[in-house]
Amino acid sequence: MNDAHLDPGVGEVLVSEEQLRERVAELGREIAAEYEGRELLLVGVLKGAVFFMADLMRELPLFCEVDFMAISSYGSATDSSGVVRILKDLDINIEDRHVLVVEDIIDSGLTLSYLMRNLRSRAPASLEVCALFVKESAHKVRKTVRYVGFDIADRFVVGYGLDFAERYRNLPYVAVLDDSLLPEGM
Repeated sequence: MNDAHLDPGVGEVLVSEEQLRERVAELGREIAAEYEGRELLLVGVLKGAVFFMADLMRELPLFCEVDFMAISSYGSATDSSGVVRILKDLDINIEDRHVLVVEDIIDSGLTLSYLMRNLRSRAPASLEVCALFVKESAHKVRKTVRYVGFDIADRFVVGYGLDFAERYRNLPYVAVLDDSLLPEGM
């Protein structure tokens, strides 16, 4: 990777643009094989999953609909507050639908656990999760994620939709945020 493309706030590049493209294409093939002959509803978790979901959907040679949810468990801090809230709910009724939740990253698993309980109560025909990244600390919920792009260490990462204070989402790769930008104790 050309260092000239690095933002001064980012450190080590964990996943290059090319690696992202390749893994998203692989995930698309896996999902397409699983859902062949069925209509799929992709539920993107805002805001971080937008880049991943758009690229993933282009890799699916089957009929797909999309909807979005916005969920917060962070408030203004970088650590989970333990409180999960739905900020934007689905517009589509998911009853008897094949639903694939598309997440950017699973950190603690708190938000995902809440989301899955909430969506299961709406009686979908099937409900699975596709996450681009799963952190080591999410080992308790790892088994509930059907499709995983990359398992990563417990580091604060940015790029490809992942942000820090709404910055860095537009980076075409995923990198570790420079420690100097993180609040003490992170």
